[in-house]
Amino acid sequence: MERLWSPWRMQYLTEERPQGCVFCLALAQEPGEENLVAWRGEWAAVMLNRYPYNAGHLLVVPYEHVASVECLPAETLTEIWLLVNRSLGALRRAMSPDGFNVGANLGRVAGAGIVDHVHLHIVPRWEGDTNFMPVLADVRVVPELLAETYRKVRAALEAE
Repeated sequence: MERLWSPWRMQYLTEERPQGCVFCLALAQEPGEENLVAWRGEWAAVMLNRYPYNAGHLLVVPYEHVASVECLPAETLTEIWLLVNRSLGALRRAMSPDGFNVGANLGRVAGAGIVDHVHLHIVPRWEGDTNFMPVLADVRVVPELLAETYRKVRAALEAE
């Protein structure tokens, strides 16, 4: 029998969950590798997804704690999309993906893991980046350490 080792997952399985919104807690701190906040705007920020679908998976998160985009003011919505554009350019320079998935999951039935704080996902995609692991083992293989991805993305966002 072959084994797939992913020791970083044990931290997720055993760590104590913080009280409150994980986005609000992260956004209350200065940007850094420990909270994965890579860029701050006036109304929203860019951060890495701690449990990514793919390497370079970013989140654009408004500072305002609301459940859906229709609850956000126009200036926040505008900045969110400007940060999506900035993030796309940064990911193109830092990681050279072949394409992207961009979107939001609004509500638990739509796939939202954090339902009370709206956020947009930016997932870089590469030709052939899917394999048998999600089908056979319900496992996603991410080929790069989160800290390394953070350094690449942060540098590319700063260069924008």
